[in-house]
Amino acid sequence: MKFTIKRSIFVEHLSNVQRAISTKTTIPVLTGVKIAVTNDSIILTGSDATLSIEIVIDANEEKNGITIEETGSVVLASRFFGDIVRKLPEDMMTLEVHDEVQTIVRSGESVFKLLGTSGSEYPRLPEIDNDYTFEIPADLFKRVVNYTIVSVSNQEIRPIFTGIHFEIGHDQLKAVATDSHRLSQRVVPLESPKALKADNFIVNIPGRSLLELTRIVADSDTIEMMVTDNQVLFKSGATYLYSRLLEGNYPNTENLLPREHQTQITLAANEFLGAIERALILSHQGKNNVVRLNITDDEVILNSRSSEVGDVTEKLEVTQHDGAELSIAFNPDYMREALRTFGSQEIVLRFQSAGTPFILLPVEEQDTFNRIQLITPIRTLSR
Repeated sequence: MKFTIKRSIFVEHLSNVQRAISTKTTIPVLTGVKIAVTNDSIILTGSDATLSIEIVIDANEEKNGITIEETGSVVLASRFFGDIVRKLPEDMMTLEVHDEVQTIVRSGESVFKLLGTSGSEYPRLPEIDNDYTFEIPADLFKRVVNYTIVSVSNQEIRPIFTGIHFEIGHDQLKAVATDSHRLSQRVVPLESPKALKADNFIVNIPGRSLLELTRIVADSDTIEMMVTDNQVLFKSGATYLYSRLLEGNYPNTENLLPREHQTQITLAANEFLGAIERALILSHQGKNNVVRLNITDDEVILNSRSSEVGDVTEKLEVTQHDGAELSIAFNPDYMREALRTFGSQEIVLRFQSAGTPFILLPVEEQDTFNRIQLITPIRTLSR
């Protein structure tokens, strides 16, 4: 195997496939990146058995500067090989393999000799048919993921909560995530799904897989999503991301969304976020990471207290204030992450009581529940 390529192009794609590689894998060959060369392309693959990323670099595209002299494949230690190619002296590099494993990397006057593994030992990627397929603009899908992923759990005790639950069909995509303390939901319209053979289908996709997808796909691209029984494939141009699906039944979260409220305030999300971040300075110093919101007929006050450091009190500027007086405590980190999903929009906060979950909605969509963040309050002693 032998080829020459622009180093900058190679490094860009290598960095993306390395996102799927984990040093914690129990399969030694998966700590490496697979490089396969065909007559007209160079294919890079990284995997941890749950998440796999494959990128096809077209040899016919002039910008890639590719010359292929001999086909073949090899697996090289990902981190070590990546460090080498990033520090090569010139923007052209040549990689050559002898006897399936003896690898030579050249750039300018630098020559590295590496021992790899035969490409035939690398696990094959799953074959996915197109029984369940739809296309969606990448920028829209990334917004859906970024809006909901804040509520994905990082605890493996309940694996189903470590992913985002998707319901696709009836000309819409619905995404829901919850860690049992908070919930995020986003619903967006879809054009008729391509080749979708069922009225709707449901999948639970690991949050890590979706996060890596948002990082490697450009906003201007289109994402094609293909699903089988236990795998999903996202295809965007020459990039392929495979992920195992999470097993199990996702809970019915519709029953968790409160449709009635006793207290409501309206304010700018970015201004509220600023107040929360100031309160966090003290709440993070205390034993209990808690912030309290006090709503009276006259004002809305945000308060945080640390017995070790001190306290902070800030009056919030609200554009509308309705309903009963209320004092409610919550995790400020949850609130900060929820508020960031709204940007500078004006939002509505609706409360039932101090002990029940409350919701955040954008003002212009407050009647549709297409975008909603839910937070469970913290029970504290009255102050």
